[in-house]
Amino acid sequence: MVLQMVRRLVNRLFKFIQRRRLKDLRRRGLQMADDCRLMDMPSFGSEPFLISIGKHVTISGRVSFITHDGATHVFRHLPGFEGVIRYGRITIRENCFIGLGATILPGVTIGPNSVIAAGSVVTRTIPPNVLASGNPAKPIMSIEQYAE
Repeated sequence: MVLQMVRRLVNRLFKFIQRRRLKDLRRRGLQMADDCRLMDMPSFGSEPFLISIGKHVTISGRVSFITHDGATHVFRHLPGFEGVIRYGRITIRENCFIGLGATILPGVTIGPNSVIAAGSVVTRTIPPNVLASGNPAKPIMSIEQYAE
């Protein structure tokens, strides 16, 4: 009985914190449709204003959105590359599913009606109506094939 009450209280607290964090991210420019499902709070990185998520999208736990390439630090001191920084917008179109632990890199668009498999690293744009998987993620079948 007490354990159930504690679980309910922890669940309510988690949902409250998630709503507050999401409100803050939207205030910082995150564009996300109201009917999206977050199975856990993703990492939206330091530039949430570069992320756009369409309607009816489900995002599983431990998903990371990376909107900049910090590795440019390695060569920023070289002539011609002083201060270079790479940023890129991430766009997820409507009716997509992003699997557990997926990583979405800068400059990526995920087409409508697409599925990104768990653990995938999305380095390039994914076309509509496909299941993409791997590192780097590549389309491996159509949504129709996946449904069968």
